[in-house]
Amino acid sequence: VQLVESGGGLVQPGGSLRLSCAASGFTFSNYGMSWYRQAPGKERELVARILSVGGITAYADSVKGRFTISRDNAKKMVYLQMNSLKSEDTAVYFCRREGLPNFWGQGTQVTVSL
Repeated sequence: VQLVESGGGLVQPGGSLRLSCAASGFTFSNYGMSWYRQAPGKERELVARILSVGGITAYADSVKGRFTISRDNAKKMVYLQMNSLKSEDTAVYFCRREGLPNFWGQGTQVTVSL
């Protein structure tokens, strides 16, 4: 199993970024996928989740209306579109395969700053 995140970077407040997670080594369409983040000195927290079927999603209250999670089962990709970014969104963002055992990517840094 491998999860590889990309798309992080430095962006100004109010800007947008799109994170991508490329999955391999398992039947992608069978698993829910999620994005987590961890800011310096803070615990890792769930940002968004998408189920394996039906496109059902869930979001942390702090990102509702600003972030959108999506997946492309044919490409084995999961995405996180982040709009109206705030300084408090600064963190390392991780892709996670849900279920047992769960797997994590290596993370991608997102920095929101002037």
